[in-house]
This record gives sequence, structure tokens and C-alpha cells, in this order.
Amino acid sequence: MKQDATRNAAYTVDCEDYVHVVEFNPFESGNSGNLIAYGGNNYVVIGMCTFQEEEADIEGIQYKTLRTFHHGVRVDGIAWSPETRLDSLPPVIKFCTSAADLKIRLFTSDLQDKNEYKVLEGHSDFINGLVFNPKEGEEIASVSDDHTCRIWNLEGMQIAHFVLHSPGMSVCWHPEETFKLMVAEKNGTIRFYDLMAQQAILSLESEQMPLMSAHWCLKNTLRVGAVAGNDWLIWDITRSSYPQEKRPVHMDRACLFRWSTINENLFATTGYPGKMATQFQIHHLGHSQPILIGSVAVGSGLSWHRTLPLCAIGGDHKLLFWVTEM
Repeated sequence: MKQDATRNAAYTVDCEDYVHVVEFNPFESGNSGNLIAYGGNNYVVIGMCTFQEEEADIEGIQYKTLRTFHHGVRVDGIAWSPETRLDSLPPVIKFCTSAADLKIRLFTSDLQDKNEYKVLEGHSDFINGLVFNPKEGEEIASVSDDHTCRIWNLEGMQIAHFVLHSPGMSVCWHPEETFKLMVAEKNGTIRFYDLMAQQAILSLESEQMPLMSAHWCLKNTLRVGAVAGNDWLIWDITRSSYPQEKRPVHMDRACLFRWSTINENLFATTGYPGKMATQFQIHHLGHSQPILIGSVAVGSGLSWHRTLPLCAIGGDHKLLFWVTEM
């Protein structure tokens, strides 16, 4: 354990624009595990990155842009489809975005001539979260400030619709039981829905507001984490509808919460994108203090690598990557 947890980013990649959102592809299908997507004021970039932690002959990071998609409006969110594959001929790149014009765009590309997108319209306010069904990728769920969670098919039709009690902030799909969906609301309630019965089956309470971000732990789906007010909170859904653990982390309000994809005790949080810098922290449930603290010039977005203890954050004309020891 290092005495000083404050560290600079291990690696950076220069970008043409301010980065609003960044997402590693979370799916291992079809050699696509090293894909990363990031969005700026009017474009989405799909890139490939390999780190020295996974390949000995690489020094630091090897990054290559595969394609830039003109978006025409600020990108607020990105979700990868499990149908993305690089080992097919032609390759398939599939993802969706949420944008400042309240629309979802579903992009499909073969990285050559075919680059198309479909627009999904229906939300009447900002979209705060979106996710693909992780098994087949045939549906997209989204949550919005308009107090709804909506499920769409790939034709852009709305196939289900849940009315929320406050703005929807995060949405997560169960990795195995894909009829289960988690929706977190700004008022501090996290509900689990059964999509077949189209009703709520369980709820958790943070007892504090505003809840800004929540995440289902994919390594242990009995665990849910969130940030509300200045604190992070962790639930064990078998034990109580109230948090098992909570701790103050960001004095300027916490913004994002993400579990590591490889360790059920490891998670990251960010503070609010400030005028100068955003604080970013990596936490381990076995330690009382953050195990890593970073500072990002106007940082936004937060994503974990699929197989490494490594986080990406968007910054001012930069992608920044932090590595932690497990």
C-alpha cells in the first residue's frame, strides 16, 4: 500500500476535442475487448487500445483510431452492443449514444463503407443512462430526467415504458438473467424490474439525495453501489434495502460510480466536473481510505477496462488512464 495515494494518470491519449464520455467495450465476444469509444461536442471516436499490462512488447499504451463518426450534437452517453465483433468479415461495430438533443442514435459500421445510424425518439428531457441487453443486444434501455425508463428494440420502437417518481439517473441490465433491470432514481430509490411481468420486484433506499449514479456489480450481482450527496454507498441486496456501508468521498458532491469488471471489492468514483479539476478516486472495500486519488482537468465519463484494474476518464482534449494494483 503506497503512503501517497495521489497520482498522475499512467497513460494519456490526445484527442481533438473535449471528451464528455468514454466507454471501454465490456464484452469479450469476437476479439473486441480492446475497443474504446469516446464522445465530444459533435463526434464519436472508436479506437483500439492495448496496454503494457497485457502485452509485454508494448511500452505504455498503444492506441489507434479506427473510425470517427460525425454526430452533429454533444454526446452525453455511449453504450456498446454485444453484437460488436472484430473477428468477423466484415467486422461489426455497434453502439448507441444519447445526446443533448434528447435523442438516442444507434450506430452500425463495418469500418469500411457501411456507416449508418437510426434515431430513437421519445424522451422529452435529458437522457442520463443507456444500456444494451448484454446477451443478445436486441434491446436498449434508457432513463431520463423526464421520469421514465424506456425499452426500445433495434428498429427504434418503444416496447416497454416505466414511469419513475423522479429523474432516472442510471440503468443496468443483469448480465445473466436478462429479464432483470436495475433503475436508479435521483430521489435515492433504486428499483429492480422484472421485464417479463413489467413490474418492480425489489427496491433499495439511499436515504440521501441527490443520487447521481448507481451501478450493479457484475462480479457479484448481490452488490449495488451508488453515489448520493458527497458519499458512496454499497448495498448487499440479500441483507437490507438500506446501505451496508457508506463513506463521504467528494466534498463538491459525487458524480459517478463504477464497479471494476474484474474485482467485486474495487470501484471508482468521481466528483463534479469542476471549473478547474475533477477529483477521481479508486476505492477498495478492504481499505478505509481511497487506494488511488487522481485529478483531471474538467474530467467527465468513467469506465473500467474489461480485464485490467485500469480506469479511463475523459478530459480536456485528452483521454486519461489510471492503473491500480489489485
